[in-house]
This record gives sequence, structure tokens and C-alpha cells, in this order.
Amino acid sequence: MSAIKYNKDQDNIVTLTLDSTGQSANTMNGEFRVSLHEVATKLKAETDLAGVIITSAKKTFFAGGDLDELILVKRSDATEFFKMIESLKADMRSIETLGKPIVAALNGTALGGGWEIALATHHRIALNDPKTKFGLPEVTLGLLPGGGGIVRMVRLLGLQNAFPFLMEGKQFDVKKAISLGLVHDTGETMDEVLAKAHAWIKANPKSQQPFDVKGYKIPGGDPRTPAVAQILAIAPAMLRDKTKGCYPAPEAIMSAAAEGASVDVDTALRIESRYFTEITTGQVAKNMIGTFWFQLNAIKAGHSRPDGIAPWKATKVGVLGAGMMGSGIAYATAIKGVPVVLKDVSSEAAEKGKSYSQNLLEKRVSRGSLTTDKKDAILANITATADAKDLAGCDLIIEAVFENRELKAKVTQEAEAQLVAGGIMASNTSTLPITGLSQASKDATHYIGLHFFSPVDKMQLVEIIKGKDTSAETLARAFDYVQQIGKTPIVVNDSRGFFTSRVFGTFIQEGMSLVAEGIHPARVEMAALKAGMPVGPLAIQDEVSLSLTEHITEQTRKDLQAEGKDLPVQATEALVKAMIHDHNRKGKAAGAGFYEYPVGGKKHLWSGLSTWLKPEVTISEQEMIDRILFVQALDTIRCLEEGVLESVQDANIGSIFGIGFAPWTGGAIQFINQYGLDKAVKRAEELAAKYGPRFAPPQLLKDKAAKGEFFI
Repeated sequence: MSAIKYNKDQDNIVTLTLDSTGQSANTMNGEFRVSLHEVATKLKAETDLAGVIITSAKKTFFAGGDLDELILVKRSDATEFFKMIESLKADMRSIETLGKPIVAALNGTALGGGWEIALATHHRIALNDPKTKFGLPEVTLGLLPGGGGIVRMVRLLGLQNAFPFLMEGKQFDVKKAISLGLVHDTGETMDEVLAKAHAWIKANPKSQQPFDVKGYKIPGGDPRTPAVAQILAIAPAMLRDKTKGCYPAPEAIMSAAAEGASVDVDTALRIESRYFTEITTGQVAKNMIGTFWFQLNAIKAGHSRPDGIAPWKATKVGVLGAGMMGSGIAYATAIKGVPVVLKDVSSEAAEKGKSYSQNLLEKRVSRGSLTTDKKDAILANITATADAKDLAGCDLIIEAVFENRELKAKVTQEAEAQLVAGGIMASNTSTLPITGLSQASKDATHYIGLHFFSPVDKMQLVEIIKGKDTSAETLARAFDYVQQIGKTPIVVNDSRGFFTSRVFGTFIQEGMSLVAEGIHPARVEMAALKAGMPVGPLAIQDEVSLSLTEHITEQTRKDLQAEGKDLPVQATEALVKAMIHDHNRKGKAAGAGFYEYPVGGKKHLWSGLSTWLKPEVTISEQEMIDRILFVQALDTIRCLEEGVLESVQDANIGSIFGIGFAPWTGGAIQFINQYGLDKAVKRAEELAAKYGPRFAPPQLLKDKAAKGEFFI
């Protein structure tokens, strides 16, 4: 079988139909490479060729590289991999330089390698479908476009205009592609697209890429042009400030683009292949492909959903509490077309919560991404009320009130009376054990935790928490609801802090521990950023609020004492207590925390933190980075060991999407895998000897290291 169907018509126009065997989408796999070489050879031998049309038999045009292959390429494979990429690109270039018109008839989305195939044609005609996306998103998986995408985008758009599409992986629709000049025409049906392709070939019997025409100049100039040279002089520093050196792919893309723009096309393609080989055989790409592609897709496919339970959709959702979280949940639900009842203690409070959705939607209208009619329809889905009777008919009610057990019990019992038979009661608690909260429910089998993250409209993760008595059907329905509103679900078992809040707490605590030890807070924040965390621990603590941290610590100690246990006093408690009670610095919402928040100005670290500085205490930046990453990764392994987590997929995705664990690592568990389990045990023991038992390697880690296993 061939991945490319070859058909020559009476006009001597050859149509190449991309159709990978046994796949729902076309990919650049081994079959494709063999087929492309055969086709390129056959086209070169044609004596009466009028032109070539490249189209697809799939729903989309082409999906891109074969990630099953790419994730397996090792450093030792670099030479053979480089040769393979060069051979593939030589075949694409052979077709591109036939001297005959080459047209891409784009029937749908073309991303990555698919867009690179399209770019290697002279004329691109797309089916006018608003759902179609084009672009080079490789960088989001730690890769770079290695099939000519960098070279051709730079030559067609210019360096500065191409950078966002290359280094950020920005995707664009047909309308944007037309405005960029990357798509030249559209058709309302594929028959029209193909007819236009034939007509263009007949009207342009001789054709070549614009950048193959002698004298062609790159838009905006090449790196020798003063304006471009000035940009390139500062661009690497700006990029390093953004990536903190954690992501090699964007830096390689910038280098390949700039170097390639200084030489001829074929040399530029070879430069691109060298960078592609370097990045593909590196560990960061493997970390990111494994988690952001394979593991995320496993979660989306229902890896953590109980088997044998019919799919379910919520038809009416109640949300208790119209604060920031409740309002966000209402918005996320309503925007997907599901009716929502947003209840608070007063109509005014409920309406204020609804106005949160109105403000978000009006911003979208102002940007042109939403019509006024659509905005009004979404808002009509939200009923703001103070009357519990308005919850009648809900098949799911989510409680999102303050973290107080008695309050949660009260609103749960009031609302449950309105649930339909078999309806689900859920809590948005971030720390309180679900099994304990479910005691207030009339049916603990229908009670579950749905932990959303703030701000809900931006955060994709929802942590689903199973109580001791939560039924499989309730879990399956909760999972379905999370996917119904377009979020990503992970499933964990009940415990204090569950997974995300618990591990997130270790990050913040470690940052404050470093400050309490006498380390300069600016060094602490920078170490976290260089570790790959999106924000420093002190800035995050201000967002959470020191007052809430103090409250949770007191509540946890009280609960543990009731169980006959205790919570050891940590050094950070004295720091938090002093910040709140001695200096009246409670966090960002109060206007003062670890940072100052001047009106109209940029936040900056509070100078009073010098109180804790101890110049005699020294620590390397790498030691701080290790502490920040290891304290989270080790506690994540404990969550697996204790049964809080049931899968590595949920651990990795939850750690990145929920707590911002360094994405370059592929997640908290993959960080340990790529570090090497033997080395991780040794490093953990070193840290534990210096800083205490929180760094002690869990038995599960030691066992796997002894057996030579990985976490999979």
C-alpha cells in the first residue's frame, strides 16, 4: 500500500492524494517517506507533466510528524536520523523545483509537517471552513519545525513576522492565512477548490517559489539589514528572559531562522535539519512529547474513567456561592450551553457573580471573537438567585463556598433537596477531605469533589476527588461533566489537600523556608523561575494570601489533633505569623505581602524582608533549584505510594496544569524519570541530610530504582 495515491488526468495534471494506511490522519511516518520518494522520482520522470495538485483523503489535510517515532530517537541515532530528514526534505524540494505549477488543495487542518508540505507548494487553496487551523505548533512539544517550515516561513513572511508562528507555535485560521498571503484562494466546496487548482495550473504553466526567483529579497530584510540586525542583537536576550534557559527549542528555532536567512535555501534547509536533529534527540523534547501528547491524550480518551458506564451529560447545573470560584464555574458551564443556577445568600451577591461572566463575555465581544447575540444567549443560561427552590431539577450541584466544614454542610443539605433523583452533589473544596464532607450528604455514593483552579475561565484542569463511598457511576458522570465543559480531568483519591493543593503547598513552603533560612528573597524567586516554575513562591503566596495559609495550617492541626495526631511546627509558621501580626502584611488582596503593590506601579519585593537576611548563609542557585523541584516531585511520588494518585498520567498532567510544575520536565514524575531514579535517590538523600525528612526518598522510589524500573 502507498500513503500517496498518484493520478494523472487527460490534462497531464497529477493529483497526489495523501492517504496514510490504517490511520484516521496523515502523518510523516515510514510509509509516507517511502511513498514520497517514489512519487518524487516518478514526477521527475514525467515528460509531459502540466502540474501537480496535493490534496488529502482524510478529514484533515495532514497531521504532522509521527510522534511515535520521534519520541524513540536517541542521541546515538542522530546521524541516521539527520540523513533520513535530509532525504525527506530532498524529495519535497525535488517536487517544489520541478518548474511546473504545484498547488496545495487544503481540505482541512494542516499543522506541523502538514503545513510544511503546504508551504512547499507554489499556490495554496483552502476549503473555507472556520474550524480549519494552520500552523507550526512543534515548539509546544519541545520540538522545532524540521520539514522546511522555518526556512519557508521566514522567506515568505520575514524574520520578525515569522517568529511568533515559529517560536510560540501560534495557529491561525483560513481568514488569517489569506491576510498573511500564505493561502492564496478559497473554495466553498472541495469540488470548487480542486477546480480552482486545475485552473491555476493551466493559467501558470511555468511556476516556482517566489524565493527561488533570482533577486528575491526576504520581507523586511536578511540579518545583514540594519533594522533586522538591530532586532537580532537583542532578541536572544529577550527570549532567554522568557524561557529562563529551560526550553532549548525556541532558542534553536531562532538560531535556525537567523542563520538560514543568511544563506541560500538548500543550505538553510540543512541548517534546520541539524537543529531539528539536536532538539529531537534531546531529553526535553521527550519529556514534553510524552506528557503533552501521549499522556494528555490518554486522559482525554478516558484513561481514568470507570469502564462500562454509559456517557452522561449534565442538563442543569447548580453552583452554590457566587464568589470568584463559583462565578468562574458558572461561566465555564454556561459558555458550553448548559443552564446554570448561581445561588448566593442574597440576590445582589448572586447578580454580582453573574456580572463576572458578563464582563468576560463583553471583553470577547470587544475583541471581535464573540457576537452580541451569542453573548446574550450565554448570559441567558445563568440564573442568579438567593432562592434554593430555583435549584429544582439540577442533576449536578457544585458547592463553592468558603473553606469551612460547617458552612459547607449547611448549604449541601439545603441544596440536595432540589436535586433530581440520582443527581450528583459536588464540592469545590481545595483542601478538606471529601469523605468527611460527604457525611452531610443524604447519599455519600453520589457525593464527589470537583476542584477547579483559579481563574476558572483560564485554568484547564479539574481535580476530581473520590470519597470513600463515591460510586463508580458518580465518578464517571463527574468525569463526563468536566469534559463537557472543555476542561481536563484528573482523578485522585481522598486525603487532606488531595494531590494538587498538597504538592502546591510544598512549593510555597520551600520558598518561604529559604527566606526563613536567611536567603535573599529575590534569589529565591529567580531560582524558582530558572527551575521552570511560572511564578516565584513568594508571589504565589501573596496571591493565595498569608491569612489563608495561616487558617489552613490551624485547621489542619486542629483536625489532626482530633484524630490523635499532630502537625509539627515548621519554621515558615513563624515567618507567616510575623508577616501577618507584626507587619500587617496579609497578601496581595490586602495590598501588602511579600511584595509591595503600588497603585499604578509594578509590584516589587518588600524591603522589610531584609529582617530575615543572614549574609553568612550561602547556597548555590542549583541547590535552590533542586530543592524547589525535588520537594514537589518526592511528595508526588508519596501521593502515588499512598494511593492518592492512581496513575503517572494524572500525576504529570496534574502537576503541570494544576500547580505549574516546570513543563520542560514533562511533570513531577517524569522529572524523576529523566533525572534517573538511582541518581534521584542519591540526590534526595543528600538533600534530606542537609534540610530534613521532607526530602527523604519514598520507599516506592527506592524500590523502583533497585529494580531498574521507571514510573510508567
